[in-house]
Amino acid sequence: MSGRMIGRAAPLVVALAVLAGWEALVTLREIPSYILPAPSRIAATLWSDRTILLASLLVTLKTTFAALATSAVTSLVLAILFRQSRWVERSLYPYAVILQVTPIVAIAPLILIYVEDPFAVMLVCATIVAFFPILSNTMLGLRSVDPGLEDLFRLQGAGRWQVMWLLRLPSALPYFLGGLRIAGGLALIGAVVAEFVSSTTAGGATGLAWRIIEAGQRLNVPRMFAALALIAASGIAIFALLTAISQFVLRRWHDSERKD
Repeated sequence: MSGRMIGRAAPLVVALAVLAGWEALVTLREIPSYILPAPSRIAATLWSDRTILLASLLVTLKTTFAALATSAVTSLVLAILFRQSRWVERSLYPYAVILQVTPIVAIAPLILIYVEDPFAVMLVCATIVAFFPILSNTMLGLRSVDPGLEDLFRLQGAGRWQVMWLLRLPSALPYFLGGLRIAGGLALIGAVVAEFVSSTTAGGATGLAWRIIEAGQRLNVPRMFAALALIAASGIAIFALLTAISQFVLRRWHDSERKD
């Protein structure tokens, strides 16, 4: 128990030490806030600009969770199709790899040409960034079924789709949830990058990325740091939420989450 408490407290101690050193450096050297604001100034900006920043945070989170849901459904459907048909996998999987390795900042301007709605642009960009980890992990899970169990299903007369729904999908669930945890942060990154691109070319975006651009143009560096802090905190919260969901789903039957 003491070891767990120390392990949980260690990151907090490191964070407090870094913030204290940061505050001391800015105070002792009298660094202007437009160059490097102190943590106390950033916290004050978070409170004073909370209405604007929280509204922008909701826009970014809306895009993030919509992209995460879209990528999860798309990846799951594609993984099932790939496992059921080798020809479908050979025909489509290379294009999934191409989308993964192509930088989203190179694809986003092309999407802006053909998609008029700013939210749709951000959703497509964030989905492209997030879907591949779920797809690859789910495919790995579908292929990692115990051969003995699969033979048992065959001996009992189970068809291909019965094996898929009753054996392969439950076996792939931990892999799917693991990919979902990775994709949660990537969806947030994709949403922020898409906001940067769409806000500078299409207009109308009001997410946290746009607040960073706006604050930079006005040399409001404390607000830039405040928006960045909200993005980082959102990423941590999304990962913690998806981890909690994974533990809740797997704790009763999977070895990775079972407690002694």
